[in-house]
Amino acid sequence: MTHKPRHRTPVVLALFACLPILVAAAPSSPTRPRVVLETVCGDIVVELHPEDAPQTVANFTKLVKQGFYDSLTFHRVVPGFVIQGGDPNSRDENPFNDGEGGPGYTIPAEIKAKHVKGALAMARKGDAVNPERASSGSQFYIALRDLPQLDGGYTVFGQVVDGWATIDSIVALAARKDIARVGSNANPGRLAMIRHAHLLAAGAKGAAGVKSAKPATSKDSTGAAAR
Repeated sequence: MTHKPRHRTPVVLALFACLPILVAAAPSSPTRPRVVLETVCGDIVVELHPEDAPQTVANFTKLVKQGFYDSLTFHRVVPGFVIQGGDPNSRDENPFNDGEGGPGYTIPAEIKAKHVKGALAMARKGDAVNPERASSGSQFYIALRDLPQLDGGYTVFGQVVDGWATIDSIVALAARKDIARVGSNANPGRLAMIRHAHLLAAGAKGAAGVKSAKPATSKDSTGAAAR
């Protein structure tokens, strides 16, 4: 006895009829938090990516709210590579201990995202003493170009969304002759100071409020090159 295939059109139509309801019920993606780094050279706006590194983002935002980054500097400037900051040692008068400090703890590695231009990532100690690749508790860097050689080795937790003129001004400080340096690592000290870091209000883009400033002319170069 031959069985004819059942007619399934009503079921298909019923499924399509439900799609608007399913789409409407799907939760919208949460707004990513943004942080403004107000430096003496202008503002930098970074967007944080908790979907890539939730523990790192939680720690960074906690430190921002506490004012931890206020008056710290970008103590390591390597043109064509990175600018790095977030070390409390950059507040003292010794330019050669920068890159060695932190809040007293590390963060578990959350290695996932790639180092594209503008990537915001956490610094860390080398593999020989840090095989787990745990991140520094506070030191971060910004990639000045795509850096695929760093992929798989460091935790990327955000992205620069505004303020490249400010970053360029900080990078330009590396050419000065009156700043500390170790090898290719230049340390502009307070010439690249973060005056204040703060979270943007939910939904704020930050672009309209980004301020640029001329590089400082002071010869004060407190702060130092990281190792």
